Amino acid sequence: MKTSILSLCFLLIGMQASFAQTAQTNTSIPPPTKAQQEIINLSKQKWQWMADKNVEKLAQLFDDKAKFVHMSGTWKKDEELDIIKTGSIWYRKADVHDTAVELFDDTAIIWSRITLESTVRGNEAKVEFTVTEVYKKEGNAWKMLALTFSSVRDTHVIKH
Repeated sequence: MKTSILSLCFLLIGMQASFAQTAQTNTSIPPPTKAQQEIINLSKQKWQWMADKNVEKLAQLFDDKAKFVHMSGTWKKDEELDIIKTGSIWYRKADVHDTAVELFDDTAIIWSRITLESTVRGNEAKVEFTVTEVYKKEGNAWKMLALTFSSVRDTHVIKH
């Protein structure tokens, strides 16, 4: 009986410590500013456009000099749009787990930890990435200058 009560006490203390640590972790990251949230939303919209193969919207978003770094190579805007249009790489679904955004005047950098489900040259793939996107504000619109995929473990954490 004493063992059961003692075990229950340790269990409750452990659960309370776990909840306290989770609450502390979640509150240590400040909420995004309005400008940061704008970039986060744009990045999420971009993933949807990629999944939908909406090259018209992507062509407007990508700067003419944009570069794209993938696991298999680096290419420019026209090549990226052609890859998306033809389905050579189909970005079916990007689950965004975490993001961090830094703003430097008219430039924004967003780091996103994602699980990407894609079809690459007919082969199904599900890969953990940290994706780095660089945007520059031109007038009232943001243009993507760079997108880089870095393969990471699912335990990878973005520093905020």
